[in-house]
Amino acid sequence: MISRKVIIHNPTGLHLRPAGVLCREAMNFESEIRFIFGENSGNAKSVLSVLGACVKCGDEIELTCEGEDEKEAMEALVRAVESGLGE
Repeated sequence: MISRKVIIHNPTGLHLRPAGVLCREAMNFESEIRFIFGENSGNAKSVLSVLGACVKCGDEIELTCEGEDEKEAMEALVRAVESGLGE
């Protein structure tokens, strides 16, 4: 298992559109991908889990990946977050 902390730069945080982009990216991989934000933890492949965390601009989340393609998954997710998740 690997983990990495990233900061959300989207001005409106992880609302529906960027949450969907994050989930679609996560679904491209076989690994179990989770996020941790404060006391919340959830499946990064679930839009409802991501939305329910109420992540705002400037918040730091931790991504964890565990599985055969965990390194590729983490690189892709970090790249997606750092590029603004489509916004």
